[in-house]
Amino acid sequence: MLDIRKIKENPDAVKAGLRAKEVDCDAIVDRILELDVQVRGLKTSTEAKTAEKNKLSKENGKLFGMKKSLEKKGEDTSAVEAQIAENMAKSVQIEEAIASDKALLKELDEQLYTNMLALPNLPDPDLLPGGKENNQPLRYIGEKHAFDFEPKHHVELCTELGLIDYERGVKLAGGGNWMYTGMGARLEWALLNYFIDTHIADGYEFILPPHMLEYQCGVTAGQFPKFADEVFKIANHPIEGSTFYMLPTAEAALASVYRGEILTEADLPKKFFAYTPCFRREAGSHRADERGMVRGHQFNKVEMFQFTTPEGSDEAFEELVKKAENLVAGLGLHFRTVKLAAGDCSASMARTYDIEILIPSMNGYKEVSSVSNARDYQARRGDIRYRRADGKLDFVHTLNGSGLATSRIFPAIVEQNQRADGSIVVPEVLRKYLGGMEVIEKK
Repeated sequence: MLDIRKIKENPDAVKAGLRAKEVDCDAIVDRILELDVQVRGLKTSTEAKTAEKNKLSKENGKLFGMKKSLEKKGEDTSAVEAQIAENMAKSVQIEEAIASDKALLKELDEQLYTNMLALPNLPDPDLLPGGKENNQPLRYIGEKHAFDFEPKHHVELCTELGLIDYERGVKLAGGGNWMYTGMGARLEWALLNYFIDTHIADGYEFILPPHMLEYQCGVTAGQFPKFADEVFKIANHPIEGSTFYMLPTAEAALASVYRGEILTEADLPKKFFAYTPCFRREAGSHRADERGMVRGHQFNKVEMFQFTTPEGSDEAFEELVKKAENLVAGLGLHFRTVKLAAGDCSASMARTYDIEILIPSMNGYKEVSSVSNARDYQARRGDIRYRRADGKLDFVHTLNGSGLATSRIFPAIVEQNQRADGSIVVPEVLRKYLGGMEVIEKK
């Protein structure tokens, strides 16, 4: 969620920033400004009415005292009683007006909140405007594999080597699913262990979060309400009346770990990583080059996440980018790092670098990690703050990065490391998890 003060101080700059993301939110920004004026005016009016009611109550207190005094003296109290009655009638009218104001204020506050939720995050000013066409490759790492034979597609290789059973994966769960078998299952698990061991060595705390999340997790992460239809929802969750869903990424869980809490400056940065399967309704296109496991409804991922101070935010981002790069480089694979244009960053993020790996059969690069900085956008949605050393409260910054997703690393390993006889060379860092195996060959 954006800071409403920023919207009020410079609405044109906010509109321009969002247009750089290729979204037209001018009408929403204008509506927010209109609602803010109405809310502030109504609050002022309600406060004035409350003050008038309190004044009448105080005046009636004095009049009741006068009435008692007149009664003791045996004097006429009718004038005082009439004034008391008039004040009480006014108080009732004011009370009804206040109740009406509060009902309207609640409605306006809800409209304001809904419109604030609808605004994407502002992109960092150094990002190019527009979409994918303006993404900037920053660096290429590792050498491309030169084949002196006709390389095979990972689907063919995985089938021949018994690593993946695509047909039975579809039989078990429908299209967009696959089943790891034998050495394929072991290779997948080796990748996850390699990621986990690396993050632990780097001082990150290991988290295994629930795979079913409640709705507010999606709101905090910035995925809901706009993308609420893109997740798998739980139709028969035992808590009736609430929306629960299968997490599309561990980011949705980790972003809410401290939701509604106040940390201290000494607590930060908090560095987490989590392993989860990820569940997505959208399983990609029907393009021939995306067959296999490049896109699917379920895949495994290790996710990195940090809570930082605003001052530590940029350093944390560079750290996460370097960690993602080192994981891919450690596997000996060729890849590139790309700075996304404003319009290619997700709605919640102020900046994103993608780590894109070469998959030869696709004759191009596919993202295996997105490292993003949400600045204080998610923290405002989840009310996650920290107390500075001087006692002042401020919102934390949140950052996340895949570390890594396996569904594209796996085919990249298979395709980049294939040999003419159809065998696969196992990356050296994974061999200890596979009993020292150096090559996966046909049985």
